[in-house]
Amino acid sequence: MVIKETEQFVKTFHADDFSGHDYAHIERVRRMALQIARREGGDARIIELAALLHDVADAKLGGTSNLVDTYLQPRVSTGERQQILEIINSLSFKGGDRPPMRTLEGKIVQDADRLDAIGAIGIARTFQFAGQFKEPMYVPGLTPREPGDRTSPTSALHHFDEKLLRLKDLMNTDTAKVIAADRHRYMLEFVERFKQEWEGQEEA
Repeated sequence: MVIKETEQFVKTFHADDFSGHDYAHIERVRRMALQIARREGGDARIIELAALLHDVADAKLGGTSNLVDTYLQPRVSTGERQQILEIINSLSFKGGDRPPMRTLEGKIVQDADRLDAIGAIGIARTFQFAGQFKEPMYVPGLTPREPGDRTSPTSALHHFDEKLLRLKDLMNTDTAKVIAADRHRYMLEFVERFKQEWEGQEEA
């Protein structure tokens, strides 16, 4: 019952999102997290709820941790609520220097969220996000932002160096590492092809 109720709550929260953090993203993260859990273990209920709610606490999307806390209080036990909040509050990339996840459930949800940021869909989401926040596709010669820098000029393609190409080495579980390696190779090929086309260096 709480899963179905949470689905509706999250669908409403993300209904007007066009930054790559829509409900389709949430659903992919949930499916991937449960897929990883079938191989790695963990509490499926905690994993599923954390995956569904993980972006409701994201400030850039208008969410807060308090909103998740308020939603969960009448619906799950105190222990479950604390576990879910710990996962959500520790999930973000934040320049890649966050402390490691403490629980297996947290590691799985984090891996699932990071996997959706790389590969073909990750590429599409990167350009969707850049357009939503009025960032250019590419600016040749621009220096990538340093970790933690959220104010210097950037572009969609620079986001690969700033974050996406770093995610492969930050996966927690063996299952995610295998998937990430394949998606990482695809992104490397894309970036190379993008720059060739941008500079008109393709062979005729």
